[in-house]
Formats: sequence, C-alpha cells, structure tokens
Amino acid sequence: MSKKQKTIQNEISLSGVGLHTGNAVKMTLKPAPINHGFAFCRLDLEGAPIIEARAEYVVNTQRGTNIEKNGVQIQTSEHVLAAAVGLDIDNLLIEINASEPPIMDGSSKFFVEALEEAGIKEQDAFIEEYVVKEVISFKDEVTGSEIMLMPSDEYQVTTMVDFGTKVLGTQNATLEKVSDFKEEIAAARTFSFLHEIEMLLEHDLIKGGDLNNAIVYVDKELSDSTMGKLKKAFNKKDIAVKSNGILDNLTLHWANEAARHKLLDVIGDLALVGTRIRGKVIANKPGHLINTLFAKKLAKIIKQEKRNNVPTYDLSLPPLLDIHQIMEILPHRPPFLLVDRILELSSKHVVGMKNVTMNENFFVGHFPGAPVMPGVLQVEAMAQCGGVLVLNTVPDPENYLTYFMKMDKVKFKQKVLPGDTVIFKCELITPIRRGICHMQAYAYANGKVVAEAELMAQIARKN
Repeated sequence: MSKKQKTIQNEISLSGVGLHTGNAVKMTLKPAPINHGFAFCRLDLEGAPIIEARAEYVVNTQRGTNIEKNGVQIQTSEHVLAAAVGLDIDNLLIEINASEPPIMDGSSKFFVEALEEAGIKEQDAFIEEYVVKEVISFKDEVTGSEIMLMPSDEYQVTTMVDFGTKVLGTQNATLEKVSDFKEEIAAARTFSFLHEIEMLLEHDLIKGGDLNNAIVYVDKELSDSTMGKLKKAFNKKDIAVKSNGILDNLTLHWANEAARHKLLDVIGDLALVGTRIRGKVIANKPGHLINTLFAKKLAKIIKQEKRNNVPTYDLSLPPLLDIHQIMEILPHRPPFLLVDRILELSSKHVVGMKNVTMNENFFVGHFPGAPVMPGVLQVEAMAQCGGVLVLNTVPDPENYLTYFMKMDKVKFKQKVLPGDTVIFKCELITPIRRGICHMQAYAYANGKVVAEAELMAQIARKN
C-alpha cells in the first residue's frame, strides 16, 4: 500500500554550538512542500542560499559529513537528517545561521524531540521508494569497511563496529524498523578515542566540544600534559577514567552505544540518496567516507534504473480493456484514438499500448520516406491513457471529457517507427482531486524509454 509523504506542521527552533566551530548557532526546522526532500538554508549568507541534502554535494567526511554547493558549506549534516528519516519525514527545510547545526548532546535526540513537538503531518502526495531487488555492495579495500544493501520488506540497518581496540571491542547494533529509531537509536551519542581528541585539540578543531556531547574512549595512557589540555578544553577541574574505559562525566545509555551511533550516522548519511529505501543495510566498520561513497553509488543506480525502468508485459494475454471497451470510456475516435489496449489499471496507475503500423494517417506527411511518429501524438497517447485512469473514477465516464491543463518536463529520447509496439505507463504524482489528474507518464518501445512527461488533465461534464 502506497504511503503519503510527510512534513512537519509548524516551524521550531533550537540553539546550541557547532562541534567544530564552537560558534553559537540557531537552527529552525520548517515545513516543506511535496517532493522537496531535505535541504539546508544558510541564513547568515547573502541571498540565504539553499543546499539540498544530496550525496553529489558531499565534499569532505572528516569528523562528519560536509556538503557544499556553489561554495556554500554545511558541516555535520548527519544527525539532524537521521532524526528526520527516523520519524518518517520526507520534506524538511533546515534553516541555520552558521555552517553547522548545533551539536546538542552529540546524538539525534533533541532534533527528534523538536520535530515531534512541531507535529508531523501527511501531505497530498505518495512517497517515492526505491525497492531493492538485488544485493548492492561497496567495499573500501584499504580499511576493510563494507556496506551491503539487500532486499527486505522494510528499511532495516545493521552496523558492526570494530576499531581494533580493547576498550571498545566489537559491537553490533540493529534497527529492525524505522519506527524504533526514537527509542533505540536517537539518543546514541557521538564518540571519539583519546588519540583522536589529542589530535583535534592540537588542530583547534573541537571548540564546541565538551564531555557532555562526546563519549571519549581512553585507548592509551592518559599523560599529565593531555590531562591538562582536556581540563582546559572542557573547562573541568578534574577528569578521570571510568572502569569501562571512558572519560567520566558521561554514563553510557547502552553498552553498545558506539555501534548505535554508527547506525545513526549510516541513516543520516544515506538520507543523502534522496529517496526512501526499502531494503536491509548491513554496514561493517561504517564511517562517513564509505557511507557517502555508497550513497553516491546508490543514487546513481536509482537514477539509471529510473531512466531504464522498462516494464515488461505479456502481450499475448487478453487485455484488461480492449479497443471497444476503451471507446466506452474515452470520447476519442479513430484516427485520433491512440490507445489500442489497456493492460493494467488501478486507482493510482494505468498501462496501455499501441501498435504503430505503416497505415497510420500521420505517416502520410511525417515524414514521407522516413516515417516517424510525431512527438505530440506520443504525448497525446500518454494523456489518453491518463484519461482512462481519471475517467475510471466516475460511474458514468461517457458523460465526461478530459482536457489538458499542463505539460511539463517533456522529453523525447528515441524515435517511434512503423512496426513498433509502444507501451504507455502513467502514475499519479498526487491523488485525483476535483477531477484533476497530475501524473508522471512514460512511453516505452523496443526496451527503451522513448518519451516522458509530467501531465495534468481535468475531466469536465459534457455540455
């Protein structure tokens, strides 16, 4: 069953500091329209530029996932994106007055609470979901990190973490269903090893860090000089190491909190694919680099599959509607009836076909000696299929006519020639309302997309 897209009802703001910059930052989460996806808006820059949360914009994965468009950066995007995905939100505008969202406690918990407080509402459009049909994998031969995506009935994620340290050991975490994110994953905080903290302190890179927003695993002897630096950086009089090997002032929420946070990062980074995923992710030793490289690979695969998504139908089977039944629904008649059969019909989509023969009247003049089916007639044929879809919603289709309202994003990719069998597929972009049908339409022939368009039509009573 198709699910509707979601956004938030009201805008809501949070304030804090950026982990790496230490700057005070205000972030406002705002509702966004259908098919908008996730995007950031930099209010502190001239023109308030918008950076869409897409894998293609990833420029750096040191200490977080950083995206950049036209020279404008967003740092550490993953925690707020994970919160949105974890609450089943599709469309969100994230306004901030700095280059990175507030780190809060290093988890997604405060973002989840804010989004819930803002209220979540359904929108008048169906979600687009990528259904995984075969295993897709990506491996970093140098680090041994690997991500696999396999078929599953819903979006699931498993992370396996092994940093080769005794203090952390090997940890696993699994999210069986997205609805568990709030309780099982959202509060898992970011973590570092002591040797990384020392390096970051030397390079002045954790100005906004304190012991309340990062778990620090002590993987080496804590020297007096390091102790002094930590006390100064975190503004603490005393710092000690707990028996479980982490610096004090923090209590773990779960023994495997590190693996859960890595899972949170995977969800936030894969949000950059820009499409919901129906499949199971297994991430072995994940990190922002491999996560985002995998997101880029997956986004390309999805784009390619969309382009080449040629449905197959057994044309030897009896049609759902033959030419006589089509004429009972559509007001068109030869030579302007351009659909021979309807193969599939539901409340949200329709599939039709036309056998293009040399006897078509338009081949007489288009073009003699090199006949090609006119592009406008391909669009008309797709629209007639859409007409069957929309007229199927009324009990007396013979009393209605369909009229074009709009054509958008029309593309002709291949020639349609005499002898071709053309398949037309139309899917609703938004539910039919007041007789208005807004749909994505494709025409296929010889195993390729020949034309595509966004079409809008309206039915009106005759007379």
